[in-house]
Amino acid sequence: MGSFVNSSRNGGGGGAVVDKGVDFAQYFCTYGFLYHQKEMLCDRVRMDAYFNAIFVNKQHFTGKVVLDVGTGSGILAIWSAQAGARKVYAVEATKMAEHARALVKANNLQDVVEVIEGSIEDITLPEKVDVIISEWMGYFLLRESMFDSVICARDRWLKPTGVMYPSHARIWVAPIRSGVGEHKMGDYQSTMDDWCDFVDETKTYYGVDMSVLSKPFAEEQKKYYLQTSLWNNLHPNQVIGSTAILKEIDCLTATVNDILEVRADICSSITLENTRFCGYGGWFDVHFRGRKEDPAQQEIELTTAPSVDNGTHWGQQVFLLHPPIRVSEGDNLSVSFSMNRSNENHRLMEVDFSCEIQPVSGKLIPRFSNKFYIE
Repeated sequence: MGSFVNSSRNGGGGGAVVDKGVDFAQYFCTYGFLYHQKEMLCDRVRMDAYFNAIFVNKQHFTGKVVLDVGTGSGILAIWSAQAGARKVYAVEATKMAEHARALVKANNLQDVVEVIEGSIEDITLPEKVDVIISEWMGYFLLRESMFDSVICARDRWLKPTGVMYPSHARIWVAPIRSGVGEHKMGDYQSTMDDWCDFVDETKTYYGVDMSVLSKPFAEEQKKYYLQTSLWNNLHPNQVIGSTAILKEIDCLTATVNDILEVRADICSSITLENTRFCGYGGWFDVHFRGRKEDPAQQEIELTTAPSVDNGTHWGQQVFLLHPPIRVSEGDNLSVSFSMNRSNENHRLMEVDFSCEIQPVSGKLIPRFSNKFYIE
């Protein structure tokens, strides 16, 4: 995830006005710390993909004007300059801009890279740009809603012949097996047992009956333990069925309306014999292809798919079923998916899965639905 500009209003249509102060307190503030930047800079998959995308496709940068949206430490702006850019505008909403400015100067690039502290919606550039580069991806790609600001930057500042880095993105999902669900259910049950003891003791010792709050407490804890998606580093052998694409994005043409709500109907076939369907695993990839009229010399992919030893700081998002369902090779899953932004915080997501299972042998398992929160 990049260090972000302040999305005070959504570009490309759609979305409500966001209170800048609240948004900064809830979200941007963490990106002003070097420890957070270091976590991303230590992600070798992330770093190698952007490094290779820039330096094997120098034709997109040499002599060109580049805009880095949410520059953070300034690493992408520095690479763009090293690849031969004539001018780089590096925009950053947080005080990390001061560190980026120092880093640019320490690398003797201050005559090429101009660090601008401010939100992309509010700043003004003296010229249009040939390239927009940004590391805008959040968990499950769209958490954090950073792409809104990239769209705004594109619509305001990219030349008609310009290119986007990355140029394309996809969201993936697959059925998985995992032992984490039992632990989360155990934690939930332990919490509810503790609540029951609390209610009994409060009535016994203090004469106040708290049981009227038991239902809202249970709903609160159920959301926390059982319905909130988990960050995980899945092993490929935890994927038990065929993968499917939920969403494809062309960064050159997508609008905010295109990503406000993601809907998909997909099918997956179980590929393991006699296993447990414990939930869904979700991840994303992005591609650096240039544009049709000006393609990359070499396409680079950054993927956050389950990996044996090459994971990213994004990991995967895991949506667990309680309880798991026994499935077998050849069983077919028919899944309907939807993802919307939270009403309380536009940078968080609410996800709905509904699934019908057609076993190879046996009776149809009727459609069941689950709601999850990406927080």
